[in-house]
Amino acid sequence: MAYTTCTVPEGGKITIQEGKLQVPPNPIIPFIRGDGTGPDIWAASVRVLDAAVAKAYGGQRQIAWMEVFAGESAYTKFNNWLPDDTVEAFREFLVGIKGPLTTPVGGGIRSLNVALRQMLDLYVCLRPVQYFTGVPSPVKHPEKVDMTIFRENTEDIYAGIEYAGGSPDAQKVLDFIAHEFPKDFKKIRFGTQPAAAEFWKAVGATDFPTEVQVGVGIKAVSYSGTARLIHSAISYAIKFNRKSVTIVHKGNIMKFTEGGFRDWGYKVAKEIFGAVEIDGGPWCRIPEGKPGAGLVIKDSIADITLQQVLTRPTDFDVIATLNLNGDYLSDALAAQVGGIGIAPGGNINYITGHAIFEATHGTAPKYANKDIVNPGSVVLSGEMMLRHLGWIEAADLILKGLNGAIASKQVTYDFARQMEGATEIKCSAFGDNMIAHM
Repeated sequence: MAYTTCTVPEGGKITIQEGKLQVPPNPIIPFIRGDGTGPDIWAASVRVLDAAVAKAYGGQRQIAWMEVFAGESAYTKFNNWLPDDTVEAFREFLVGIKGPLTTPVGGGIRSLNVALRQMLDLYVCLRPVQYFTGVPSPVKHPEKVDMTIFRENTEDIYAGIEYAGGSPDAQKVLDFIAHEFPKDFKKIRFGTQPAAAEFWKAVGATDFPTEVQVGVGIKAVSYSGTARLIHSAISYAIKFNRKSVTIVHKGNIMKFTEGGFRDWGYKVAKEIFGAVEIDGGPWCRIPEGKPGAGLVIKDSIADITLQQVLTRPTDFDVIATLNLNGDYLSDALAAQVGGIGIAPGGNINYITGHAIFEATHGTAPKYANKDIVNPGSVVLSGEMMLRHLGWIEAADLILKGLNGAIASKQVTYDFARQMEGATEIKCSAFGDNMIAHM
């Protein structure tokens, strides 16, 4: 296609055949620098990624970077927060990477990150969580945390079906429930004006709303959406010889959405992977003679999971969960191993091959253009991207470089202020330090 807001560099296209990526030696990879601190961390990160590829393959492979735009930079240049060219570039070239983005305030796009995930149907949010020796941590044994989260990306509350309290749309939904499901309508405590007025009068208010104000959201969880996520999680666990997949849910309360997610997850494990129940179930295990033999598929309630990843982290390996639970879990786990500043993430459709890897933190505008923030989140997201492409040697070099840089105690301010004997260096210098330790 002809692009008007970006330029296609010389290089080859990544394609997918029979479920496997076909990667040329010079793949075109779209990237978004990001807003706020995005340009600083991208400048450091791209040098690290290029250095790892050059060292691993002796110049026989090289990424052809294609800059595309979203967020504030896109709005400034093109009066458009998310140009069609950007979405099309990620669609055409399959794999890309991005920095943090500012979401516009007010109407329109609810979240640029969510918009990209929805438009490309990137149904897996992949969040690996591991500890790097020497990184400051608030827990006693962060080294015990080694988990990979498969967070469903396109359903649950992040799908965006929501209506503001007091709006005509919200009232239509309330009226529908009241008429078609009167027993369920009784659960909406302040779904009628008299019920609301009763409260306001009880607290002595003389000026209170005369109309019903109830925000309404619809939580959609499907069998198909669940099946493709669980299938991806179990396939990943088998490929990388992991010991278990834990289905995390709140099915004890939301029986037909989160409970459906749990039940359908076990169904996939049994019917597609041949898992058999352990001691009467519902936990199950892939038996001998099948790929992944010994892999345990189990489940855990979301609230107890948030406790146990702190108190018993070795009980968890691969986690498969819905969108909101995954949001809580991934950030909570990131805090245990050093914070969101070095937490990588990827949004992937394993069927079409589309993937966007990204910084998981915000834009931190007060630190913009100061060259001081930690580039680790984008660097490690790039490591995930290279591993996704099958460029394992380059990915391993990045991990080696980061481990060495941290061990040298020449680190950015977020680490230096918590590490005894550390020297604070700039974002760009930290990138140099990683390259020096490859």
